Amino acid sequence: MPTISAENANPVAKRVAVMGAGAVGSYFGGMLARAGMPVTMIARPAYVEAVRRNKLFLDTVSFQERVAVEASADPSAVRDADVVLFCVKGQDNEETARAIAPYLSRDAIVVSVQNGVDNVERIRAASGIDALPAVVYIAVAMPEPGHVKHSGRGELVIGEFAGRSVGAELQPPRTEQIASLFASAKVPCRISQDILADMWLKFITNCGANAVSAIAQASYGEIGRFEASRELMSRVVEESVAVGRAAGVRMPEAGFTEKWLESLGTFGEALSSTAQDLARGKRTEIESLNGYIVRRGAELGVPTPSNFALYALLKLLEDKAARHEQVRPAGASR
Repeated sequence: MPTISAENANPVAKRVAVMGAGAVGSYFGGMLARAGMPVTMIARPAYVEAVRRNKLFLDTVSFQERVAVEASADPSAVRDADVVLFCVKGQDNEETARAIAPYLSRDAIVVSVQNGVDNVERIRAASGIDALPAVVYIAVAMPEPGHVKHSGRGELVIGEFAGRSVGAELQPPRTEQIASLFASAKVPCRISQDILADMWLKFITNCGANAVSAIAQASYGEIGRFEASRELMSRVVEESVAVGRAAGVRMPEAGFTEKWLESLGTFGEALSSTAQDLARGKRTEIESLNGYIVRRGAELGVPTPSNFALYALLKLLEDKAARHEQVRPAGASR
């Protein structure tokens, strides 16, 4: 199905909540708020304070604007939301899903706006929430609380898994409702006929680039221009494709890897989200990215040596950062 245009968009949401308002959630939630929808950002106290004091600052490639949004540090703020953008890191899925489940309205549409391919399954297992899967293409960062720095792209792909009929009785179905919602905010949103394949397509590129960007603390553009990192990323992607194919997922044909490497330039000098997390001493999503490929590859008998190398190095860097934080003197700056 084609992308729904802003001209024929007819959003049904009366209220939007963003659970885990980091850079990605703040961008998409901010765009909805800018289009006139009431949006509540649920985030850490420092973010809440900044947004309440100075609004949400959208610093994008095409405009700079302060947008009024509500903000809360309490998961109960999802109450009465028509749409909840579920934007937490994969390692926080279960805890967050259980935290918001008691407050969701019966007809609320929860959209998993996350990296990885197993988020929806994990959210459902932990809480019973049947989230709508989404794939995100965007280069965005948050240099300080409440300041969204957008440097490239900004589109979504959504869809129902094959065989699922969630929302089929609604008029229109929830995929069309969400696509229409974003179209009204001039955010491209395509409805996929094979969302699992689209999720894996984005997933394997995350596996290919995110850890390399993090370990080197280098931008997408830098790792895309350097011959040795291009070769490493190529091997990681090919291993990931092999795992996906063994799992029965429709995977891209020959030539995909080289085209993807060339496309890294569209993200400019942005750092991967994994690199940003590592630089801040935060846990990364490596378990849901290369770690998932390593585990799934072992189950399916597919070798994944390049993915394992990146996974092991990231885990080592995470452990080092955690130990440094534990011994940091009281009052020392971050």
